[in-house]
Amino acid sequence: MLFNLEVIALVILSTWLIVLTFLFWQILSHYNRLTKDVSSKTLKAVLEDLLKEEGVLQKDIDFLKVRCDKMEKESLLHIQKIGLLRFNPFKDTGGNQSFILSLVDANDTGVVVSGLYSRSGTRWYAKKVIEGRGVEHELSEEEKKALKEARKAEPPHG
Repeated sequence: MLFNLEVIALVILSTWLIVLTFLFWQILSHYNRLTKDVSSKTLKAVLEDLLKEEGVLQKDIDFLKVRCDKMEKESLLHIQKIGLLRFNPFKDTGGNQSFILSLVDANDTGVVVSGLYSRSGTRWYAKKVIEGRGVEHELSEEEKKALKEARKAEPPHG
């Protein structure tokens, strides 16, 4: 019976030694992969370099976030919506030669340009628009339609 206990203990001890050897070998190979191509640096030095590099990269990411936010905010001020309406304001001319072109940003601020064609010539008018309303002059029904057309053509936001 004593012999059986010694054999069982030896088998358990041998198995435990094999498991520990395997785990040690895995840790050592992982350490060697981490420090591969590193000239005489310890793992501690490699990890400290990685932490320094992470700090620099985080600063770069923060800078890029601020810059992207600024660019996105500024892009709202660019012409984003365009509406074109052709019409015939006079009975004595044929066809829809006159037009209204609305050029506005994301806040419906911009300009409405009207070109009225008649037999005697073409007249051009421009009105300043802020948030979809005429500033110095009231917008005509056609100009309001051109702004409405511009809102329909609004690009999708991503």
